[in-house]
Amino acid sequence: MYWIGFDIGSSSIKAALINAEDGSVVDMAQQPKKEMPIVSINLGWGEQDPELWWKHLCTATQELISNNPISKKEIKGIGISYQMHGLVTVGKDLKPLRPSIIWCDSRAVETGEQLFQKAGKAKCVEHLLNAPGNFTLSKLKWVKDNEPEVYGKIHKFMLPGDYIALKLSGECVTTPSGLSEGIMWDFKKNQLAEWLLEDADIDPRMVSEIRPSFSEQGFVNKEGAEESGLPEGIPIMYRAGDQPNNALSLNVMEPGQIAATGGTSGVVYAISGQEKTREHTRINSFAHTNHTAKNPSIGKLLCINGTGIQYSWIKNELTHGLSYDHMNQLAESIPVGSEGLQILPFGNGAERMLENCNKGSRMLNLNFNVHKAPHLFRAVLEGIAFSFVYGMEILKNDGVDITSIKAGNDNLFRAGLLSQTIATLTNSKIDIVQTTGAVGAARAAAFAHGDFKSIGEATASDAIQMTHEPVTASDAYHEAYQIWKKELKKYIDN
Repeated sequence: MYWIGFDIGSSSIKAALINAEDGSVVDMAQQPKKEMPIVSINLGWGEQDPELWWKHLCTATQELISNNPISKKEIKGIGISYQMHGLVTVGKDLKPLRPSIIWCDSRAVETGEQLFQKAGKAKCVEHLLNAPGNFTLSKLKWVKDNEPEVYGKIHKFMLPGDYIALKLSGECVTTPSGLSEGIMWDFKKNQLAEWLLEDADIDPRMVSEIRPSFSEQGFVNKEGAEESGLPEGIPIMYRAGDQPNNALSLNVMEPGQIAATGGTSGVVYAISGQEKTREHTRINSFAHTNHTAKNPSIGKLLCINGTGIQYSWIKNELTHGLSYDHMNQLAESIPVGSEGLQILPFGNGAERMLENCNKGSRMLNLNFNVHKAPHLFRAVLEGIAFSFVYGMEILKNDGVDITSIKAGNDNLFRAGLLSQTIATLTNSKIDIVQTTGAVGAARAAAFAHGDFKSIGEATASDAIQMTHEPVTASDAYHEAYQIWKKELKKYIDN
């Protein structure tokens, strides 16, 4: 028997087939082969047609089934991971009324700030652990204020994963975790924050039925089965946003554990057992997949826009075809601290963890007689590593006591220099694990169904590809980091 997991990204849709007995990966598929388009009709906007996600999910599912000698009847159920913070609106016919306003769309920043002021800052921080910000509810409020003809037709609004579940089952269902990432969950009352919807003048009846992340969230109906190729009647047992799901995929489920991602941007997602925050302006706090009122599990998410994009820019613009592996090797030939060369890798928009500073990247202390290309490569990797460490200091200030760090094997953490620098400065080993979000979603569904006693058991077949331990002789690392942090302070203050 098997389980299928879907990861609904803004670039592509990934599907994974896992064995129900041990959680091992049977096969994976990805559609489309080229990135899906993001439509930006105005500066700072980002939209996608939800039907595009569904189309590519169906193609990926059919590819997965046709490429493997299995019967559809052997598929037990589904788990869903999805791009966070998006808004999908549907009418009474359950069809989209407009394109989805996705995670990277910034049109609702002012709307969210106005709602923050109206609802009361202290109340928002205490009950929501966040400001409304540029998240799902604020995007819906923007639609109400700017597209009243669309708003008047809305039957339900939902997150991207909720829409995919709707296409599969015909039911409008959401989760506490999803509502928290849309900044609509009252942690004090353990329920929908109807008072915030009232302040936003949003009808709470537009919110879908709420069910736990690990639970039966609907069953594939006839239409969903015919279009996707899945068997009719199998359950949807799990859904979560991509960052909580990435943490689950790495078996990051307990306080102090951290899931780190280094792609175009960087993410540090830490688990805390405390329903409070001192850092609501620099990080976001969401209900983790295993959160309950009796056993709080809060995912504290810190995003760094300017990480991998800096290294890829260097590669694409300055190296004339060098591979990342070759760049990493050259960087390792340079001593810690890059002989004084420093880089602040913040050139990809406003940095929330730097109080929304948006001053671009900085290169400091370049000496034409000393520094060569390998120095540049090391300085970039060190700057990225230092920004992760700085972010983890913010998390510590918010009550996170770091016990372990894990990262997937498909991102920047494969660069040994970067991982070793972070491990040394945080005094925490970093395990690099071979897994994906779609695989994690499939395993979570199997766990919810009872095939595994824990997420740890479901992920037991994952191999740790490598482990980066802190360096014993760490003085040079700490000295280089303190010098870098002084320059960062000047960057923020000036």
